[in-house]
Amino acid sequence: MGFRDGQGSEMTRAYVEHVAVRVRDIQWHIRFLREVLGMTAREYDGPPDDPRQYWSVGGIQLLAAPGFAGQEGRLAHIGVMCDDLAAALEAAEAFGVEALPKGRNWLRLPDGLELELMQASTGSVGLALAIDPRHSTEA
Repeated sequence: MGFRDGQGSEMTRAYVEHVAVRVRDIQWHIRFLREVLGMTAREYDGPPDDPRQYWSVGGIQLLAAPGFAGQEGRLAHIGVMCDDLAAALEAAEAFGVEALPKGRNWLRLPDGLELELMQASTGSVGLALAIDPRHSTEA
């Protein structure tokens, strides 16, 4: 499933599936994502009029944190889809990252950044990576 790097070593491939962000006013952010970016709701944790969490189609997860005051810590974690989760977790061990109590697929990097690694459907990572976000079809 992997590919070879510049030295010929087999590596797994991955893409960012979502980014989770702590926000003070979750309803404001939901409206912004929908009305400005066209990102509709994929899922709510809690009632839609007062959710604890919200996931948009487009990869943004919002976590309600009304008392949050600072810039540091606003980013909760980055969700990454892997073509071979087991291989990615094995490779991560060599870096000495910390597995979190949430599950062995949750890792804390030395600077505190948390990653949620997830197994992607067969072939989907390659399809996602083939998308060129800089390519425009507009005339």
